[in-house]
Amino acid sequence: MEVVLWILLATIVDSLVGLIGVFSLWVKEKVMKRASLYLMSFAGGALLGGAFFHLLPEALQQSPAFSVFAYAVLGFIVFQLLETYLHWHFCKECDAKPYSYLMVIGDALHNTIDGLVIAASFIVSIPFGIITTIIIIAHEVPQELGIFGTIVYGGQKKEKAIIYSFLAQTTCVIGGLAGYYLGGASGAFSAFLIPFAAGGFLYITAADLIPQMHDAKGGEKISTFVVYLVGLAMMVALKLYFGGA
Repeated sequence: MEVVLWILLATIVDSLVGLIGVFSLWVKEKVMKRASLYLMSFAGGALLGGAFFHLLPEALQQSPAFSVFAYAVLGFIVFQLLETYLHWHFCKECDAKPYSYLMVIGDALHNTIDGLVIAASFIVSIPFGIITTIIIIAHEVPQELGIFGTIVYGGQKKEKAIIYSFLAQTTCVIGGLAGYYLGGASGAFSAFLIPFAAGGFLYITAADLIPQMHDAKGGEKISTFVVYLVGLAMMVALKLYFGGA
């Protein structure tokens, strides 16, 4: 299967996460919150491993070290700005109904970048693209539940909130295809996109996922940390198994 078909399939599957709000209507909030904590812990370790053991080494084979780390820092900053000014960390303190629309816009931009990250990962290798897609979905599930709840809290009906959330998630497909065609047309773009994605991975891990692990109480602090290490170890094992792939 050609790389573009893998990217298309992966981003379509990721888009379906936008429908997660449907399931939240029947799952108990306590159960969902606990499951989300473990999902985020696993995703944190996996994203950290993906950045350091896959994306950055691949980028260093294509470009000078200074350029690689400069693009990685840029990716970190862009993700930071996106979340600070457009995403749910900004919106959750608003009281007016319009913020629910701002939430959707921010989520759409975020998912476009997720599509670019998926494309960059498949450009590295098919196996890494698949595991990166799984990691992003694991990260997206609790996030989309939070977005869905915030949109509803902002005054939207549940049916509309599900539609808006799904439409925002489908922009991942646009980002994935854009990343593939731009990367294929220009090796320079690929050399930029891979470390940029690594910077995004590191931001999500440091700013979103690891802090969430601190919410664990009692024995969960240990178990979530173990799950975090499992996610990291999985990425190391994948790198060792596939070698230079």
